Amino acid sequence: MLRTITIGSHVQIQGLLVRTLDNGKLIVAVGDRQFEGKPVNRPN
Repeated sequence: MLRTITIGSHVQIQGLLVRTLDNGKLIVAVGDRQFEGKPVNRPN
């Protein structure tokens, strides 16, 4: 499933969801790299 996360205050990354951490952050994979950040709220 594709998810979008925010890293810092202005950078957003969209990638495949790897896992959800206990602190509420997500890890997404883009190619062979993984990024950790806060999930972006989905519109209603």
